[in-house]
Amino acid sequence: MRMTRRNWLQTAAAAALAVLTGLGAPTARAEDTIKIGILHSLSGTMAISETILKDLMLMQVAEVNAHGGLLGKKIEPVVVDPASNWPLFAEKARELISRDKVSAVFGCWTSVSRKSVLPVFEELNGLLFYPLEYEGEESSYNVFYGSSVPDNKAIPAVKYLMSAEGGGVKRFVLEGTDYVYPRTSNKIIRAYLKSAGVADEDIKENYTPFGYADWQTEVTAIKQFGSAGKKTAVVSTVNGDANVPFYKELANQGVKATDIPVIAFSVGEEELAGVLFHMWVQAVRQAGTTDVDAVRQAMIGQKFKSPSGVEVTMLPNHHMAKPVMIGEVQANGQFEIVYKSDPLPPRAWSPYVEANKGRIADWSYPWVCGGCTAPKFASN
Repeated sequence: MRMTRRNWLQTAAAAALAVLTGLGAPTARAEDTIKIGILHSLSGTMAISETILKDLMLMQVAEVNAHGGLLGKKIEPVVVDPASNWPLFAEKARELISRDKVSAVFGCWTSVSRKSVLPVFEELNGLLFYPLEYEGEESSYNVFYGSSVPDNKAIPAVKYLMSAEGGGVKRFVLEGTDYVYPRTSNKIIRAYLKSAGVADEDIKENYTPFGYADWQTEVTAIKQFGSAGKKTAVVSTVNGDANVPFYKELANQGVKATDIPVIAFSVGEEELAGVLFHMWVQAVRQAGTTDVDAVRQAMIGQKFKSPSGVEVTMLPNHHMAKPVMIGEVQANGQFEIVYKSDPLPPRAWSPYVEANKGRIADWSYPWVCGGCTAPKFASN
């Protein structure tokens, strides 16, 4: 069997899990370890995306443990499977914090799963490290967001498509899975497009369920929308295993990137999970403890260079500044980078949404509020 990156990740992770769970070696006592939760779907429609993040997390844990662990202890991963079931995410999160006593949780992919667990982390004062780019319009004292918001990913991508280098696109298909992230992202993208002079009739918006497979009708509609004499592009927020039949149907119907390019944001975010984990390790070492409040404070300003060579920085709004890179998929499956920006500071609240005017989020210091200990949302 040809050894691909995914094969290698899974093989290495399996070996790591054998060590971490004590197969062939004495199991460490709970008090001698630092527990972390890994909350990713290992079954159901999102397993195709989330399983590799679990594998990568186990690799990262094994690497840290092989170099002496953290604060003199081994890191013990507690892996659970919420099975692409959004309410089950909240149940599993509560168990990880209350029963398993984990110091932090790394997990979720979809925004609906993150929204499900958010009240649990805020109630129990846990820390969630969320690895994906998402729709923004949120900021929590108990969550560190590991990738981009529309302001420093989707909007620059759309601007590129509209530029001469990007093909001078005039019509847009906003194609997404039917849940929070695509609908909110497209609300922001549509608001931006209108501010840039794109008419409503030049924007087509469509949503399909998780696991959707029958793309023939929708791809036909995309081709028809793109035949009006204006350069057309698809902005895809399709998520999970629906991506495979979507791209296959585009190919089946002869939709070429030179005619109707497709730009997508979450086809692979593996390395960002590793970046968040290393930032947490750095913050724990800086704080000298796994105490949630101390680690949360130490997280601000943490920097880490990803395997692709991009240095990212955690900002006071619990979001990361990172550059935008746009790549064209080549025949060999690799990407050719056609655009790269300087690191862009993320704004959690999109300035293109009228209701967000003046809203900011800054969790870098406690607000003086008559005895309360947690910072409050800042609006000015």
